[in-house]
This record gives sequence, structure tokens and C-alpha cells, in this order.
Amino acid sequence: MDLANTQLFRGLEKSEITTLLDCLNAAERNFRKGETILSEGSITENMGIVLSGMAVISSSDIWGNTSILGNAAPGSVFAEVYACIPGQPLLVTVSAAEDTSVLFLNAGSILATCTNACPFHTRLVRNLLTVCAHKSLQLSQRILHTSSKSIRGRLMSYFSECAKRTGSSSFLIPYNRQQLADYLNVDRSAMCNELSKMQKDGVIEYERNRILLKEQKGLDPLTKPPVP
Repeated sequence: MDLANTQLFRGLEKSEITTLLDCLNAAERNFRKGETILSEGSITENMGIVLSGMAVISSSDIWGNTSILGNAAPGSVFAEVYACIPGQPLLVTVSAAEDTSVLFLNAGSILATCTNACPFHTRLVRNLLTVCAHKSLQLSQRILHTSSKSIRGRLMSYFSECAKRTGSSSFLIPYNRQQLADYLNVDRSAMCNELSKMQKDGVIEYERNRILLKEQKGLDPLTKPPVP
């Protein structure tokens, strides 16, 4: 992973990033599939950048029901909000969806004045603010996807976002069936049945994690997918 291509370090030279990593007490850790990276209720001073693999952010209630709140692909940052609030327990769990490598950075060192007086430290702070703003937008998108009362409506809302983001009516989703059901806050079996119905109705085609939105009555699925 080239850190210069990540949102957090965007606009910085590799030599500047190397200097910053020393300031931020950077430490790389590897996690096996299914392993917990950060647990709910814990306190962290470090935010993480996924270098490889995939991290899933989830929340569970006292009855053990789990909701998927999002995922962190390579280059994505997680736990930045908690790391910036000293003593704030995590309300979520971050786990490895596959074998995952994470670079941890001390958030306090980002917010504090750099002892080395790095002229590019201000750029890093601006980038962190942008990351936080994007996370807020992602949470708003999930609220939008789960606003429909029907499973089909929730699926099509999410698929519409994926199509717009990738610029294609054919795309890969980052979740398995259980994770997708948790993200959309629906029953897995009911969701799988609805996916089968949608394929039978000619609304979509799918194979594992690849989804293809089909044209309906002359409408371009990329610009206006049908949402019942």
C-alpha cells in the first residue's frame, strides 16, 4: 500500500510521510480472518489504516444481534473519531473480514503541535478532517438505505449507490450475504429470497458478490434503477 495514495496522506511527499510516521508512532500489525482488531467497549488512542485485506465495523446489542455499519478497504481509516476523543469507549467492534494488515497511528500526535515543527503537519490535520466528513456521509447513506420499509427497496437503494460510485451497472459489493443483511438491517433468509425474486423478475443478475443492474422499461439502471 502506497500511503501517498490514501486519503489521510493525500498531497504529501513520500519523504514527508516517512517523517510523519515517526512523529505518529506508527506500528503495523497483522490480523487473521475473523480476528478482532478493536473491540466494543475498549479505549484506543490510535486510529488504523488498512494496508491490505478488509476490516468490518459492526455493533451488537445485549441480545447478540449484530448490525454491520460499514467496512474499511485498503487505504481506508477507522476508529479516528474514538482516537480523537480521549477516554471514549468504542461503541463498535472492528474485525478482519479476511487476513488484514493495519497501520496504527497515534491521533493525539496528529492533533498536537509537532515537536519537529513539520511544515506539512497542517496538511495532515486537514486530511483527517476530510476523512471524518466522509465517514459522516457514509453513516448518512446507510440511514438512507435502511429507510425503505421493503427489503427490495433497501437492496436497490444500496445497489444504486454502488452503481453511481463505480460508474457502472455491474459492480462488486464488499459484503457476504450475512454482512449485507446486517448492513441493511434485514433477515438474511428473507433477503436471499428477495434477491432470487429480483433476478427472476429481471431486475438484477448476480453471481456471488457481483451485481448487475438490468435496464427496466427503457430506463438506464445507472441513472435511475427501479426502486419499488
